[in-house]
Amino acid sequence: MKKIIFFALFYFCFSMVNAQKITAKYGIVELYEKFASAHVQPRNVGVWLPQNYSSKKKYAVLYMHDGQMLFDSTITFNKMEWGVDECLTKLIREGKIKNTIVVGIWNTQENRRQEYFPQKPYESLAKEDKEKVERSYVKSGKPKEFKPTSDDYLKFIVEELKPFIDNTYSTLQDKANTFIAGSSMGGLISIYAICEYPQIFGGAACLSTHWPGIFEAENNPVPESFYAYLKEKLPEPQTVKIYFDYGTVELDAMYPPLQAKVDEIMVSKGFTKVNWMTKEFKGENHSEKAWKKRLPIPMTFLLQN
Repeated sequence: MKKIIFFALFYFCFSMVNAQKITAKYGIVELYEKFASAHVQPRNVGVWLPQNYSSKKKYAVLYMHDGQMLFDSTITFNKMEWGVDECLTKLIREGKIKNTIVVGIWNTQENRRQEYFPQKPYESLAKEDKEKVERSYVKSGKPKEFKPTSDDYLKFIVEELKPFIDNTYSTLQDKANTFIAGSSMGGLISIYAICEYPQIFGGAACLSTHWPGIFEAENNPVPESFYAYLKEKLPEPQTVKIYFDYGTVELDAMYPPLQAKVDEIMVSKGFTKVNWMTKEFKGENHSEKAWKKRLPIPMTFLLQN
């Protein structure tokens, strides 16, 4: 358990890099530095356009968290990337998915945890349980205090960023062509987004979802708050697609029993293989390298023609 906690604390401290050109292997990334918001701290936003991008065509839009980790390993803290441009380019060329652009929303190192932790489940916790969550985060050194601001983060995406993207690019603006995805705590905020805004997002991909919320497995009140929230707020199955997965080593070793309980909730709410998928990847860890290898699966599931 000590090794898992050490790994978790290291991994969750994403580094914010200085704004610079992002080089994709395929297509281009247009970088908007310090995108202003009335709801959250300014941050960079990178918009990936495929090689076939044309204003004469219309494109689905995939919003992804931890945007600095998606396209260019030369700017990431661990020299890894998701390889989103390679993955989507191949799938588009093969005709397996619809034409899509990707909006990479950079995290801010100091506020990442607060912005990605689902706010309403946190607020449902008893006072002593909230204090336990705060202690777990504060003892890692960041942040100095903990209070989720994920509702404001989602307002930023829905009320400010999406209108900008739809006005700037040739997009399909309806729910059926608007998706959201992330890993770890980015998985948490993605499932939270589709529950809070089912009229906006038609699909969510949640890789290595950090259901513990914190870094402790024993006497952890957080997962139960997530389960209760999902039972109440999951969208109608026929209106969305939801993807989950997990590895089995390092931090991901905490996830299988928690994901199993989420899967039970999905079944109870009427989700089937048509609109929901959960995948286990034995021997895979909690890293961009692992997510890159399996990215074609959730992308095909959400974006298929």
